[in-house]
Amino acid sequence: MQWWLAYLGIGSVVGFFAGLLGIGGGMVMVPMLAWAFTAQGLPAEHIVHLALGTSMATIMFTSVSSMRAHHAHDAVDWQAARVMAPGILTGSFLAALAAGLIPTRPLAVMFTLLVFYAATQILFDLRPKRTREMPGALGVFAAGAGIGAISSLLAAGGAFMCIPFLAWCSVPLRRAIGTAAAVGLPIAAAGTAGYVLQGLRAAGLPSATLGYVYLPALAMVVVTSMLAAPLGARVAHRVPVKRLRIIFAVVLYALATRMLTALW
Repeated sequence: MQWWLAYLGIGSVVGFFAGLLGIGGGMVMVPMLAWAFTAQGLPAEHIVHLALGTSMATIMFTSVSSMRAHHAHDAVDWQAARVMAPGILTGSFLAALAAGLIPTRPLAVMFTLLVFYAATQILFDLRPKRTREMPGALGVFAAGAGIGAISSLLAAGGAFMCIPFLAWCSVPLRRAIGTAAAVGLPIAAAGTAGYVLQGLRAAGLPSATLGYVYLPALAMVVVTSMLAAPLGARVAHRVPVKRLRIIFAVVLYALATRMLTALW
């Protein structure tokens, strides 16, 4: 029961930050799940893999509600989403399979470096200059594969990369945000499939797992994260955006660093 309470608390924190900044909670969730799994005594060699797989699975649920909300406001560029989908599905699935082959410590280092990159991007609001149109088919596929792969390794919805890419392609910001929410679903679905398939081959996983997805944590996190997201959204309208970015970036730096030192 105490671990259920921990997972409910993690879901509340993740949902709040997701609603606060409109950014998927994977980068926050993975370190917190890693701490909980370690304290619970789950196998050390699978801690990061389970945290990534479980976090990615939660995005399948949260991305649906986010996508529907943006679609209701006509803020999704479905043409752009369809064009990017093949690359996103490929990159996300293959990266999840590859992550299952990487030992815990190197995987934790890789995760931490990617989180530091994302946190720096958020902190300084780094955005590429706009161009005139989407690149050709090969360029879109490569961009989608890159977004999917990095998102899968971070167990994130991909908004922190997808929004700048779409803005660079002259997609208006509101539609870029809505489209990023839409592509979060294929990222999560393909990434989860990869973590499940790779985990089915792993030995020594605890009970109540589906591959690298720990089902009790998935259920508890999904419930409270979806309840807490509206609260974060309300707070977002009362606090300056610049201050929110600073707070979120500092939290990401701290969580990733703490996870890495705890696993080393």
